[in-house]
Amino acid sequence: MTNVADIVNALSVITGGRTVSSMKEVERGDHPFVILKSSGIHGKSVLEIPGLIYGDPGKAIRKVAVCMTMTELVIELAGATGVDAVVAHHPIADAASCGGVTLKNYLDLYDVAGLECHEAFHGLHPGIPFLHGHKVVKGNIAYGGVHGNIMFVGRALPEVDTLGDILDRLERYMALDQDRALLAEEQLVRGIEAIRETSVETSGFIHLGSRESRVENILHIFPHTGFSADNLRQAVAENPDTDTVVASISRVYAEHELLDVAEELGLNFIVGNCHVMEILENGLPLAYALDELLEDVDVVLFRDRVTSTPVKMVGNSALKTYAREMSARHLLGKNAMSDV
Repeated sequence: MTNVADIVNALSVITGGRTVSSMKEVERGDHPFVILKSSGIHGKSVLEIPGLIYGDPGKAIRKVAVCMTMTELVIELAGATGVDAVVAHHPIADAASCGGVTLKNYLDLYDVAGLECHEAFHGLHPGIPFLHGHKVVKGNIAYGGVHGNIMFVGRALPEVDTLGDILDRLERYMALDQDRALLAEEQLVRGIEAIRETSVETSGFIHLGSRESRVENILHIFPHTGFSADNLRQAVAENPDTDTVVASISRVYAEHELLDVAEELGLNFIVGNCHVMEILENGLPLAYALDELLEDVDVVLFRDRVTSTPVKMVGNSALKTYAREMSARHLLGKNAMSDV
């Protein structure tokens, strides 16, 4: 019978040994992919540990879920569908990953093991550049000496000649027609045309250039990793043939300094897939690899879908009445519940 330790071993194979095999490796303090992430906001740092975060290594496993970010929604779905272990891409943390309570209590409740593999997974495959229309010539997962500041230098694929080709390629590969159809059906069922959904609202677009702008040499960046205007200047100086900047997973909006520098340097600037698509870009290849390595284990993908709805249109009449009365009676300084 496959167990949790087998998942850890599979992640080691997938990452080429970047994971940790025990907490002793973490305690030594010298593992290159055990990384403290902190913005300097008091009490909000998290230690990234590629491997098993919580659970019994000997626990039998019949079903594994791969997700992007563990939340209480993921844990609830795991418990309801017989998932024995969740492999999250992003770091797992008490409260943040489990509905504001301690992780141990929530995972113990449903007997679910938790594993993560973030920076240790980055740079292992060229899928994200491929989806965005280029072949990697060189890459760096710690550009400027900042761990996690990923950058790729690429050459446009033969079938990609223009910025429009990149957008069309993303539309096709990410099956955005399905997301639009799904949103249209939800709007129809709920009778609310104002509903918006992440993957539809955050599809790719062009900041600098046009659909007809030629593309040959690409600098692919990920702004949320801390890639700065100085990084962009340095990268273009190192790769003077660059004609196009692709920003993906995260994006920049009007008046961002990266756009100012790109315009100054005469570069195209295009925004590709946003973070909601990374479950397909990185999560799906990971899930396929686990499915191949773990015999007799069902592997499923947990995909997030976030919508936006005007508050007074949410729910049916009963739910609207409930929300309005709870707000009026208890949240606006009237008839507040006494402490118990």
